[in-house]
Amino acid sequence: MRSASAHGALLLALALASCRDDSTSAPTQPVPPGLLASRHEADDPLQFSDWSAPVNLGPPVNTAFIEQAASLSRDGLSLYFHCGNCPGSIGGADIYVSQRAHTDDPWGPPRNLGPTINTTANEQAPRLSSDGRRLFFSSDRPGGIGGHDIYVSRRHDWRDDFAWQPPVNLRGGVNGTDDDQTPDPFEDHATSILFFGSGPIGTGATDIYSSTLLSDGSYGPRAPVVELNSTSVDRQPAIRRDGLEIFFASDRTGTLGALDLWVATRASTSDPWSPPVNLGPTVNTTLVDARPALSFDGTTLYFQSTRPGAVGCTSSTGPCVFDIWVTTRTRLHAPDDDRGHRGRPHHDRHEH
Repeated sequence: MRSASAHGALLLALALASCRDDSTSAPTQPVPPGLLASRHEADDPLQFSDWSAPVNLGPPVNTAFIEQAASLSRDGLSLYFHCGNCPGSIGGADIYVSQRAHTDDPWGPPRNLGPTINTTANEQAPRLSSDGRRLFFSSDRPGGIGGHDIYVSRRHDWRDDFAWQPPVNLRGGVNGTDDDQTPDPFEDHATSILFFGSGPIGTGATDIYSSTLLSDGSYGPRAPVVELNSTSVDRQPAIRRDGLEIFFASDRTGTLGALDLWVATRASTSDPWSPPVNLGPTVNTTLVDARPALSFDGTTLYFQSTRPGAVGCTSSTGPCVFDIWVTTRTRLHAPDDDRGHRGRPHHDRHEH
């Protein structure tokens, strides 16, 4: 078994490596202004239109099997997700990636990430870091602390979706004896915080927690995000890149179905979250709508649903097997210094 000090050193190496470019030259792209939320967003917030009616992502991503937990790369050219009991899978649920050459192209055939990431157990809920160099996910593989633990894998080349290194269990303040799942990292110029869901094994009762990356490379003690949690199920967080909007799934009072998508906002990253608001019947149904994932520009929301219209499902009322769905919105206003970035990022500079 790896000692605590050795484990901390390994996590520190992962964290520090993600904070620098592979080359020795100076970074060519500064921190995106949208990450400096605490400085100006409170006075000049992003504004968006309402969400559109969701559309099934369709084949080849969706099949007659179970597709869940999408995660979109910063450039919008790689879509990670897990598939349950798909033909060719190594375990019960494996992580796959679908690629496209341009953001207006259709998604290509999904490919299994292979045995470096996937095992004969279940690997689920992948989520990429904003710089594309780390992949967080949950697994119930042997050697964990609880039923499901959160792991992280790193790659040197953010362009290579099949260059992931062996995953490391986060342990520390993140994983415990409960099920720890659906990680979502948030990073700005000062901090690196992991949001995730956790709850007693087998009960389905979960809350949303956060844990901050410490200077030694380990994660500090987790803490519940009290503004987002209720006496019901609250899980599967997805935070906007500026840290001012967070989506999650819940069956709290006011939910239309078994699980709905909810959203909360805040004026700055140092403020508490607002009371969560249901996304409403345009997005949610009377069935399960869950596991949101937001595009880097905040205009596209991927999620899983058992609603009618799933690939291979003939029911007009549902429930169907899980498919990935997508809804969009338009940015109505943007601060003068936040115009977004197109194409694959060269570098994200994070200070830990």
